[in-house]
Amino acid sequence: MKIGFIGSGSVALAFARQALAAGHEVVLSNSRGPESLIPLVAELGPRATAGTREEAASAEIVMLAVPWPSVPEALKDLPPWNDRILVDATNVFESLDPVVVADLGCRTGSEIVANLAPGARVVKAFNSLYAEYIASPVREGGRVVLFYAGDDAAAKGQVAKIAESFGFAPLDVGGLRPGGVLMQLGGPLSGQHLLRPDSSE
Repeated sequence: MKIGFIGSGSVALAFARQALAAGHEVVLSNSRGPESLIPLVAELGPRATAGTREEAASAEIVMLAVPWPSVPEALKDLPPWNDRILVDATNVFESLDPVVVADLGCRTGSEIVANLAPGARVVKAFNSLYAEYIASPVREGGRVVLFYAGDDAAAKGQVAKIAESFGFAPLDVGGLRPGGVLMQLGGPLSGQHLLRPDSSE
């Protein structure tokens, strides 16, 4: 399938490389425009293309992986989502230098993302893992556990199936709000890099 990326940082690229290795096509976008991504897509190979945000957001599955302050602009004025899947890989850092976590009140980051992308089936995933674990999910002793959450069972199932094909051990942690609370910064699953032992061992 075709997977679009809004954002082209380390998490997005780690996921994109997994997708390409599994035979998918990827469309990368960033705030600087497609021209800035030409050397990168040349390195990634013929199934990778550079596009606008709108082109990336038109893919079958879209990953949002931008800094938290950039989320509203990244999701602004996009084509209708029409029930396509939006994988929210963001973390609610207001700033990285110094490190400041955004105060969202009683809301989770993914609830805000869902409000900004009406019509999308939002699945929270890949935000709790460092990029190096996304790049290498099969490790000595087992597979990296991928936590995911969402309110649409079919969308979650599709994301889990893709993740499993990459080598992850997907683990459903519930709906978008309760799962988001567990996975976002400060939650008990944030930054947890767990391995599920291989069943063959």
